[in-house]
Amino acid sequence: MLQGRVGPASAAIIAAVAVAAAGCSSGGGGKGGSGGDAREPAKLAITPATGTRQVAPEQPVTVKADKGKLTSVTLTYGKNQKAAGKLAADGTSWKSASNLRPATTYTVTARGSGDGGAQVTATSTFTTLTPRKKLESGMSPLEGETVGVGMPVQLLLSRPVSTKEGKSAVERALEVRMSKPVQGAWYWISDKEVDFRPRDYWPAGEKVKVIAHLAGLKAGEGMYGMRDRTLTFTVGPRHITTIDAKQHRATVTNGGATVRTMKVSLGKPGHDSYSGTMIAQEKAAHIVMDSATTGDPGEYRIPTKWNVRMTYSGTFVHSAPWSTDSQGNDNVSHGCVNASPSDAKWFFDFTNRGDVIKVTGTSRRLQFGNGPTPWAKSWDAWLAGSALGAPVTGAPLN
Repeated sequence: MLQGRVGPASAAIIAAVAVAAAGCSSGGGGKGGSGGDAREPAKLAITPATGTRQVAPEQPVTVKADKGKLTSVTLTYGKNQKAAGKLAADGTSWKSASNLRPATTYTVTARGSGDGGAQVTATSTFTTLTPRKKLESGMSPLEGETVGVGMPVQLLLSRPVSTKEGKSAVERALEVRMSKPVQGAWYWISDKEVDFRPRDYWPAGEKVKVIAHLAGLKAGEGMYGMRDRTLTFTVGPRHITTIDAKQHRATVTNGGATVRTMKVSLGKPGHDSYSGTMIAQEKAAHIVMDSATTGDPGEYRIPTKWNVRMTYSGTFVHSAPWSTDSQGNDNVSHGCVNASPSDAKWFFDFTNRGDVIKVTGTSRRLQFGNGPTPWAKSWDAWLAGSALGAPVTGAPLN
């Protein structure tokens, strides 16, 4: 008997089971003879081979059956977590369905049957590469939040994605599901932020789920997404507030019906408020308004209540008991929208983040990017900011 060692590559990717039946014959060729029955062995080949390291996350995992068919394939990682894959219709091959997670050890277990029905099993354990540049992400709104009809989805990235190829790859990895599917689009605010808005405002009551399939996504040279991100939120009632600087009035609507009219005072000459379509970006019951934050230290430093932010630069609707005589008559603020304590408290309680606030009648236009400002651009201009240049219709929410 000769003994030899099997090469590591062959042992890693091929498991074979041979089933053979040996027949005896009298040597005659007549009717009394019995023929032989040799059955081909089944062979399963797995890529990547067991022991492989530094596997690129975008490399698919494949299993192929020769002289037989696959009966099951599992691809696992971590604590028995399973990755999806698809078996070919003819049962002879299997392929992973998505990118692999970086810096992760995977195990493939494949089972098949040969031509004669004999079972065969093969396994492979391999590890994906650790990227030189790790791409992490965050999302807004908050998980489970109820928002206004103007709220965009914000995907914030830890590293810049600077190429069109990288931006396109990120957009293709973003999935939006909706209870009432509508058309929308992604827009690159910067190399580190891409936002989604519907073509028109969200339908009231809409339920939205956003899945960022970023794990293993190659977004640049040596840069890979480290994990997927999922966000669910609900759209609340259709709250739209229109503030007329010339009439010194704010009209608040809910579902198209006026629910409150408030006397207000906007920015005085030299401190004009912004005109444009904004959203309620955040709410804070108490803030100290300090002119130093706007580059004019010493002008004012005033504690305020019931603050609803409209811009990053510091425009709020807030309580201003010192200007109630001017509210409804003159514009005397430093750019904010002043309201009476009772109106400001009511508005604060009424408002959801993402509610639409439209200001008209001032000489100062809202600049795109002064906060989440998706409605400062037309639909065509917004669509032009997509790396793919195409609208997205939400998939039905299961």
